[in-house]
Amino acid sequence: MPHAEWITVTAIGGIALTFVIGTAFTVLFRRIGQPAVIGEITAGICLGPSVLGLLPGDLPARIFPVEVRPHLGVVAQVGLLFFMFIIGCEFESKVLRGRFGSTGTIWVSSLAVPMLLGLGLAWMIYGSHDVVNGHTVPFAEFALYLSVAMSITAFPVLARIIAEQNLQSTRAGMLALGLAAADDLLAWCMLAVVVAMTTATGAFGFLTVMAWSAVYLVVMLWLVRPALAAAARRLRPEHGPYAAVLVAAGVFASAFATSHIGIHAIFGAFMFGMVMPRQREGLLHQMALVPIETVGKVLMPIFFVVTGLSVDLTSLTAGGVVQTVAIILVACVGKLGGVAVSARLTGMGWKDATVLGVLMNTRGLTELVLLNVGLSMGLLTVQLFSAMVLMALVTTGIAAPILNALLRDRSGAPSAPSKGVLNPV
Repeated sequence: MPHAEWITVTAIGGIALTFVIGTAFTVLFRRIGQPAVIGEITAGICLGPSVLGLLPGDLPARIFPVEVRPHLGVVAQVGLLFFMFIIGCEFESKVLRGRFGSTGTIWVSSLAVPMLLGLGLAWMIYGSHDVVNGHTVPFAEFALYLSVAMSITAFPVLARIIAEQNLQSTRAGMLALGLAAADDLLAWCMLAVVVAMTTATGAFGFLTVMAWSAVYLVVMLWLVRPALAAAARRLRPEHGPYAAVLVAAGVFASAFATSHIGIHAIFGAFMFGMVMPRQREGLLHQMALVPIETVGKVLMPIFFVVTGLSVDLTSLTAGGVVQTVAIILVACVGKLGGVAVSARLTGMGWKDATVLGVLMNTRGLTELVLLNVGLSMGLLTVQLFSAMVLMALVTTGIAAPILNALLRDRSGAPSAPSKGVLNPV
């Protein structure tokens, strides 16, 4: 068999195995009350050196040879870009309106506390992770990146947990959606700055990247968004065969533009979703957004496997284990604790405040996206990347059992948090 054909066939076999294992783990974790993303992340880790690599024969290298991984990476990037596009489509600015008059303290705390603790954590562990692939990581970029990673909330996972726990109409649930949307929007902006700092050469290069980013935003908001709205109004059922293809082309073109600007492809996909017309029940949603979302969900297990191949828990030394525990504690204290305490100080009861803190502490897939950016940009060592992935798993995994305990009264019957006066999402 020719070598090029061997690479293609091996990649196809690896994808098939990924789909089967990912589905099995998803079903298993759903049965124990965990979101699907936990099962998919765990499946990826198990197929990598952390679990499968412990068996004789170096199975990860046999199943996913080094020559094949770039091809898997391309498939994973397609799924990731579609995922980020759908996040942008689902982001509703109205979620933020009227929410922060009396809850500004909670919002500031949900960002400031984890970011400050992240800066302190960066100062403590920088000496162990200041060199990546032979290159020294500047402390400013490392610290800012880690503070952003600590402040993130997984909006998609959060929304699903709120739906599963029937918290849509409660004050804690609705407030969590608004706060998470604001947190993530600001966090993505800050991450774009970190990426620009990393890719730019000197102050002039950084300013050039920021200037082109501003031009890109102007084009997207003032030219692309009106054009998409006009096209959506003219959409007819007979356009179905190519509507999704053209939207997908727009996703990739926008991602291509931001990648060349120097702020990573995921921001282009996210921004293209942000400027898409909001037509939940319209033709655009049925003919384009639903197919793209479906393709993204199908391909995301490949992203988890590519991530899992980069996670090596066996590389964690005794000091690395201590750092991992510290990272998890800082993440929980900063997000869960910071939100819960500030919510209590603004008048919420302890139960509602704790529910809000637990919801905001979920990081899930969004954190994994951010961590993969850091790894690809050379900001994270394999050891730190592995520890941060564990943190994302733990902070997301503890949400369901804690919420189940909080939302039951002493007789064991479900008990929802109090309903507030906030407008429905």
